[in-house]
Amino acid sequence: MASHAHLAADDPALIDAAAAAMDAGGVAWTSLRADVFAVLAAGAQPMSAYDVTERVSARVGRRVQANSVYRILDLFVVNNLAKRVESRNAYVVNTHPACVHDCIFLVCEGCGDTRHLDDDRLAGALRARASAAGFLPLRPVLEVQGRCERCGDSATEKDNDDKRATF
Repeated sequence: MASHAHLAADDPALIDAAAAAMDAGGVAWTSLRADVFAVLAAGAQPMSAYDVTERVSARVGRRVQANSVYRILDLFVVNNLAKRVESRNAYVVNTHPACVHDCIFLVCEGCGDTRHLDDDRLAGALRARASAAGFLPLRPVLEVQGRCERCGDSATEKDNDDKRATF
């Protein structure tokens, strides 16, 4: 497991780290990019590009185009400032933009809570296995669908009861 510091999403140092990462990559940190990053960082859960667009529009007091937000989110993913949760078609801020690795997302099917784990050993093994099969892994997507501790067993028991009742 990799050890590195994660910043809190509401920590001003995270915005500074994001701006520094973009600058180091030769990419301008514009006011719109700063607004998109701030909105994404303020989100408690993954947000769709349309959710981000609505919140940025409210923040700046004018309508922002969704295609601009999509481009910025894609730029953030490429520059390690955000991660895309594929199963939710949504984005989360990367709380450690100076550290590059594959994240493993735990996605609760009950409440939508999404957490990420860092396990470079597991991600590396997946990449190595893909390479051994003659496949070049560009961006592994590691997501585990399930139930968080809040939704836990009672929801699973109800789902199983519902399934049994249909047979």
